[in-house]
Amino acid sequence: PEPEPGTARVPELGAAGPEGRAARTALALREAASAEAWTLLDHPLLALDVAGSPAFLEPDAVVVHPDGRWTVVEIKSFPMVDGSADAAKVGAAARQSAVYVLALEEVARRLDPAPEVRHEVLLVCPRDFSNLPAASAVDTRKQIAVTRRQLARLTRIEEIAEALPPGVTFDTEQDAAEIEEAVAAVPATYAPQCLSSCELAFHCRDRARASGSVTALGRSLRGELGGLSEVRQVLAAARGSQGDPDDPAVAALRRAAALRAEALGGVPC
Repeated sequence: PEPEPGTARVPELGAAGPEGRAARTALALREAASAEAWTLLDHPLLALDVAGSPAFLEPDAVVVHPDGRWTVVEIKSFPMVDGSADAAKVGAAARQSAVYVLALEEVARRLDPAPEVRHEVLLVCPRDFSNLPAASAVDTRKQIAVTRRQLARLTRIEEIAEALPPGVTFDTEQDAAEIEEAVAAVPATYAPQCLSSCELAFHCRDRARASGSVTALGRSLRGELGGLSEVRQVLAAARGSQGDPDDPAVAALRRAAALRAEALGGVPC
């Protein structure tokens, strides 16, 4: 049955810190699953295990049905015109919602019996550029499967820690020289994209430049160069002094070097 206006339960989800909010959300979901009434969780906080570390996620809303099923609600600002919206934006919303569904499934697995987490999420958008809402169910099963595979392929933190040299610690109470030595003991693969997301990006960039790594020029270029991982190898392959001529990357480099020399009047790389 559809909920009557003003009859849905809206539990308080406030708590101290992300762990507290996630625990409060899990408790509210547990209570709502047995309440046999419509329940709306406004901006709950969910925890999803990502490679052994919890990632906290905040969907716009989660609806608990009277029969105990859970549905993710995603609210977006792009319009729904004549019942349809931009496919690319809907796809992005579906991928985002799929992560929320996976996080909800983790909560559901801890309950007995485990409630059903619906794979159809409710997408809410403005209707025809107005201030009125329009809602549509979006099937996220494909996005859920893709995200689940991606999460399964991630290297877990425990495995990374086991690969560290004995005695390495990143305790910030150490001297600067000891911290620098610890960081230097860990291999890193730098890419320009790291500058926007990692505080150690400048350190890794300096190391990549000092070693002549082609990753400093970008991941896409690194992928196109195949087994050529250093700038000196790339230049040697372009000059013809190194590399397998049958390698497509080497052949492309030599062709590019020949065109460059022709354009510059015989100036070598």
